Amino acid sequence: MESSFDLLMQGFATALTPMNLVWAALGVLLGTAIGVLPGIGPAMAVALLLPVTYALEPTGAFIMFAGIYFGGMFGGSTTSILLNTPGESAAVVAAMEGNPMARKGRGSQALAAAAIGHFIGAVIGITLLTLLAPTVASAAVNIGAPDYLAVMVLAFIAVTSVLGNSRIRGFASLLIGLTIGLIGLDEMTGQQRLTFGLLSLADGIDVVIVAVGLFAIGESLWVAAHLRHTSGKPIPVGRPWLGKDDLRRSWKPWLRGPLIGFPFGAIPAGGAEIPTFLSYVTEKRLSRNRHEFGKGAIEGVAGPEATASASAAGTMVSMLTLGLPTTAVAAVMLAAFQQYGIQPGPLLFQRESDLVWALIASMFIGSVLLLVLNLPLAPVWAKLLQIPRPYLYAGILFFASIGAYAVGGSPLDLLVLFIIGLIGFAMRRYGLPVLPAIIAVILGPTAEQQMRRALQISDGQVTGLINTPFSIAVYAVVLLILAWPLLARFLSRRQVAEQGGEREEERAEV
Repeated sequence: MESSFDLLMQGFATALTPMNLVWAALGVLLGTAIGVLPGIGPAMAVALLLPVTYALEPTGAFIMFAGIYFGGMFGGSTTSILLNTPGESAAVVAAMEGNPMARKGRGSQALAAAAIGHFIGAVIGITLLTLLAPTVASAAVNIGAPDYLAVMVLAFIAVTSVLGNSRIRGFASLLIGLTIGLIGLDEMTGQQRLTFGLLSLADGIDVVIVAVGLFAIGESLWVAAHLRHTSGKPIPVGRPWLGKDDLRRSWKPWLRGPLIGFPFGAIPAGGAEIPTFLSYVTEKRLSRNRHEFGKGAIEGVAGPEATASASAAGTMVSMLTLGLPTTAVAAVMLAAFQQYGIQPGPLLFQRESDLVWALIASMFIGSVLLLVLNLPLAPVWAKLLQIPRPYLYAGILFFASIGAYAVGGSPLDLLVLFIIGLIGFAMRRYGLPVLPAIIAVILGPTAEQQMRRALQISDGQVTGLINTPFSIAVYAVVLLILAWPLLARFLSRRQVAEQGGEREEERAEV
């Protein structure tokens, strides 16, 4: 059996062909160009550009997709730093220190720190992915239906509990996604569910249409409803470069970030929001320039950006080996795999070995291209931000409609797209996070299948869902996640009560 290193070298041989290099460079440029526009994160960039890859053969498509993925992530950070408009929740921390730096005229240094942080985080994260993914995949081959169901329930609960200010809103979003996932034929009985008698809905709603509708259409309608007649003026950025002092303050955060980000990405724990904030807090505590935090400390950009990039590489572990997307971008990437009839999971590294290793190699190449292309192109991306918002979002609606129509060639797809877009608008209006809905649409049908399979094996006994040590351990983690807020509230009240009792004793002694 060939080692991971040999397989990776074969992947590089595939990814470094001239045509595949062109696709990788095009993906990086397109991903950054879309991701750098205000209000558009990497998930929307990937969803919008997903139909572009359909005409390519799978290997070329996924190489281009890796470029779009990393380009979109860097683009989201660019808008955070220049316009204080995070393209996604993971880029919020970049805005906390990057935008004050930009307002001081140090936007070029902030962008350079973010770009190098992304590169270092990606390289370390993808190296760990290369080492760990085959091991996880070989261990996951022995996982049965109850174990798969348990892991999917963990993904649902973790994503729902971590995101948003309210758990109720998170579960409401999850329910919306599960409902959309039910549309179509029941695979076991052949009965139609929620199709309203329309034969064209019998195959269900394509995940790409759901992703583009919730992200692109929902966001465009939301911006249109709150559009101001004046567009924010971008802060000009000069030639990106870092001085000796900037490098001295940044190199340790660049190396610490991946150590925080990758483990959080590799487990189904809901994306890069938690690790980026942890990285920010860590850098603030360790920095000798704590007084600069909140006013433009470069450590607050370098660490979290490296963390976010490594976390993104970590999410690929669970996505490729278990078929579990825990971020919006990974969810859209899973939709791309399914579009080509490829199902990520434990057997992916055996059945599609050439494609997987070419994809991993292209991630290395994409991260290098991202650094080489985007450091000198930062001023160009700043000019893209000058597009008036009405034209910008009209263009997004146009490309989203073309992409949705290209999926099935049916006018009904356009109607479904805009209905889902209205649902996305309503979700933003009432503060419902979008990610749980996307995860539920993709994993819902698979979770239902695994649950039915486990129940069939156990002759309908509910205990068949928790009859393995692995599933019991996972459900214990689920219970801990659900019970933690109550435990934390109880402990904080107890601590306050104890402090109050101590004060009463001190007063009595006095």
